[in-house]
Amino acid sequence: MEIIYQLNTHQISQLHVLYQSEWWTKGRTLEQTKQCVAGSQIIVGLVDSSGNLQGFTRVLTDYIFKALIFDVIVAQPHRGKGVGELLMNAIKQHPALSHVNSFELYCLPEMFEFYQKHGFSADVGDIQLMRLPVS
Repeated sequence: MEIIYQLNTHQISQLHVLYQSEWWTKGRTLEQTKQCVAGSQIIVGLVDSSGNLQGFTRVLTDYIFKALIFDVIVAQPHRGKGVGELLMNAIKQHPALSHVNSFELYCLPEMFEFYQKHGFSADVGDIQLMRLPVS
């Protein structure tokens, strides 16, 4: 697998297909996928020897206080083979994020163990996620 930091048009289409297989991204349109990638400060993709996208994640950040990780996704045939580890390590070691005070993400409880291996903790004091739907 090779790490890439930009997606070409074909890889964005492949990301859109990956998105359709997950509950949290299913239903996103191709145009929304393009806008999502364009609006993220940092993206990390993992491609196979043919250049096909097999893993992806993206980050929104202020480059100093927080980096919020979104959409950690691995193609089904590559799950359990370390691709998620490669994605997380690429984000944590990204030179543009070297001064960030904290990485943050949200996930379902079944993913806690995976993220705990990367140093994440659910112990955030009294902080709670709040949301204001606009559509």
